Amino acid sequence: MSGTAARTNGQAATGRRLGRLGATTITLAHGGGGRAMRDLVDDVFVGVFGGAENALEDQARLSLAALSAAGDRLAFTTDSYVVDPLFFPGGDIGRLAVNGTVNDLAVGGAIPHSLSCAVIIEEGLGVDVLRRVALSMKAAADEAGVAIVTGDTKVVPRGSADKLFINTAGVGVIPAGVRIGAERARAGDRVLINGFIGDHGAAIVDARGDFALENTIRTDCQPLSGLVQAMLAVDPDIHCLRDATRGGLASVLNEFADASGVMIRLEESAVPLRPAVRGMCEILGLDPLYLANEGKLVAVVARERAGVVLAAMRAHPAGAESAIVGEVVEESRGRVILRTAFGGERIVDMLFGEQLPRIC
Repeated sequence: MSGTAARTNGQAATGRRLGRLGATTITLAHGGGGRAMRDLVDDVFVGVFGGAENALEDQARLSLAALSAAGDRLAFTTDSYVVDPLFFPGGDIGRLAVNGTVNDLAVGGAIPHSLSCAVIIEEGLGVDVLRRVALSMKAAADEAGVAIVTGDTKVVPRGSADKLFINTAGVGVIPAGVRIGAERARAGDRVLINGFIGDHGAAIVDARGDFALENTIRTDCQPLSGLVQAMLAVDPDIHCLRDATRGGLASVLNEFADASGVMIRLEESAVPLRPAVRGMCEILGLDPLYLANEGKLVAVVARERAGVVLAAMRAHPAGAESAIVGEVVEESRGRVILRTAFGGERIVDMLFGEQLPRIC
């Protein structure tokens, strides 16, 4: 992709008639820079993602005035997405790519604005699969209130990739006065999460069908930008905020503890966990604290603001099951302790390596 364009009766915003793709599978010619590639980009991506002001240029052009009006700092992030299978209960690689990047912006306090989309396609992938992913990305972008404004397409030989890889980068604007940082946790602060942990990691394991589990677990993949803005509306001085993706809740808390030089005590009985996820973890010997999420954030807020922030979270659709799950204490530095349901305590270390392969 080189920019995007609005499609009206087969024409781009520039007036050029968009190409149409006749092939049913992707070939190396679709990455060769010629007519076949142009037809692929036009038909599958440009026609779905809609228009940027300067369509089909090699870059998107964003209004500085519009960005400046929303805040005083620009947030910029990028991430790459690989997952097997491409489609799973409640989501797919396209929805994952959009929401993952939107959420990386949101947890910095930024209002997400625009995304790029670069795809690496393995030769032989069905065009219908690619089109389905593009449509899902568009739907996710619309839900999150962002535009996909530029991108790139590459095709690699059969066997050189795993069907489809996606990279998305995003820009957003941080409003004046928002100062979220992993180093800002202080003794007495409370730790909040916006719902059940481990749903995404469990959904991917279940979708692969390797263990013949009876339950169908759906991913929690969702945009968090609206939830974050609702939280900031009642507490502009949120101390720490991060989405708990790879490495799960445990890794995020360890990052906060290490950056802030504090100890965080987590209450096992307070952590929301679905019975189906708990059961899967017990069967497979997994720790749900390390399972990946794609729609969960972890917040550290001042003790006196925890109640009002929790109420704002529960009032938002993305935070209906929110809970206070722990507190920041002073007894040790750079450590996370779990108080178990039986009253004992254990250290929760940073995950070493991977608990599960290729989940996001």
